[in-house]
Amino acid sequence: MNIGITCYPTYGGSGIVASELGLELAARGHSVHFICASLPTRLAELPERITFHEVEMMDYPLFEHLPYDLALATKQAEVALDVGLDILHVHYAIPHSISAFLAREMLKPNHSLPIITTLHGTDITLVGRDRSYLQITRFGIQQSDGVTAVSHYLRRATCETFGICHIRVIPNFINRERSRRRPNEAHRARLAPEGEKIIMHISNFRPLKRAPDCIEIFARIREKVKARLVMVGDGPDRAQAEWVAQQRGVADFVHFAGKQPNISDCLSVADLLLLPSQMESFGLAALEAMACEVPVIASRVGGLPEVVKHGVTGYLIEPGNLEAMAEAAIRLLRDEELHREMAEQARAWAVHRFSSDQVVPLYEAFYRDVLQRRT
Repeated sequence: MNIGITCYPTYGGSGIVASELGLELAARGHSVHFICASLPTRLAELPERITFHEVEMMDYPLFEHLPYDLALATKQAEVALDVGLDILHVHYAIPHSISAFLAREMLKPNHSLPIITTLHGTDITLVGRDRSYLQITRFGIQQSDGVTAVSHYLRRATCETFGICHIRVIPNFINRERSRRRPNEAHRARLAPEGEKIIMHISNFRPLKRAPDCIEIFARIREKVKARLVMVGDGPDRAQAEWVAQQRGVADFVHFAGKQPNISDCLSVADLLLLPSQMESFGLAALEAMACEVPVIASRVGGLPEVVKHGVTGYLIEPGNLEAMAEAAIRLLRDEELHREMAEQARAWAVHRFSSDQVVPLYEAFYRDVLQRRT
């Protein structure tokens, strides 16, 4: 198949999943065309059968904000026509499903462009629910020829909010070879020079991720366990997290690593992942951690119970209960046998349930279903 993919290229779950999907589809012999504002984060090198088409926008003084959605629709239509796309798969409903709809309309009546929209979370639970975007989000989903969601939780939330329930659940995934633990003792020694345990947090540091809570939890852990905290990512709450680290007297033990291109390398030195989010529609960081044999302490919210097996691959605790999260982390870090067992179970569960070998064929089958319905 000739497949177009549009996603946000920045550091975030939807762009990562779209990039990994493109890589997997290309490896299976499909031609993949990424149509984005810039090259997605995980596509530093373009392998065979993957092409990048940059969305360019004219900088005109009249435009206070550049009309990205219109430029995107134009580029999607151009690429569809030039390379003969069989299907256009857009990730994150706003504005990508609307741009895809416009591209399809521009190509009528001589050309067909089936559209699949994958819902990732905040496009439904936050942005889409806002009064400013609710109607247009519903319209974009309704106009799609096929819709997928990354968790059963997100499917239910979309059904409740928009009254749209014909949604296929296809979870996020990991490549079992690329996402695995590769110990690097030199890197670990740099992060934890006194042999401390390494706790990690990975996010875009948005308020929903509650990054400052990681510092509060870590401060409690430090009272009982020699540990270091590595904060991977960046975003608006980074300054607040840094301030909390200073106030709690743990700044010397917290390392803000910024955005990292290879998350598996980061996770390969971690002993534990903290994910105290207010909401997660799936929890990709948790899945990637488990694939690297890192148990997870996370909030019992959204789609996380579909990813983390409580008491087996980590612990799920009510959001905001920082004391309980710290206690669970201390128990796990102190008990080496328990930690080793959870690490092994985490890897086994991630590979068994979320391997690309099992998940990507679900997308291929869905593509075929949509194309068959359109003929």
